[in-house]
Amino acid sequence: QVQLVESGGGSVQAGGSLRLSCAASGYAVSSNYMGWFRQSPGNGREGVAAIYAGFARLYADSVKGRFTISLDNAKNTVYLQMNSLKSEDTAMYYCAADSRPLAFPRYRDNWSAPTLYGDWGQGTQVTVSS
Repeated sequence: QVQLVESGGGSVQAGGSLRLSCAASGYAVSSNYMGWFRQSPGNGREGVAAIYAGFARLYADSVKGRFTISLDNAKNTVYLQMNSLKSEDTAMYYCAADSRPLAFPRYRDNWSAPTLYGDWGQGTQVTVSS
């Protein structure tokens, strides 16, 4: 059974940084694909960043150049380094994964769709004050 546990959220001022972690069990983080999503009140779940087979990284336009997704196979953990945070980054952040095989071209075109992911963490809150 897959379990994903996020940590690292908190409150920070605009311009600051946070690093989120997603520790996985029952799933090897580089074996297929994983993503970070966020959701703020009244909005749908938005894809932020994703990593495919441990090497291909994908980002939403709103975070390109500010956020970096990475993983540590030894710790079986995926990270989201968030720099130059803005108030609009305030949201609950979720880690997601799925073990169903999917060819990269199709994944690249659809990575931000929440329906592609069958396993989710409980979320960690990020609050950015201006």
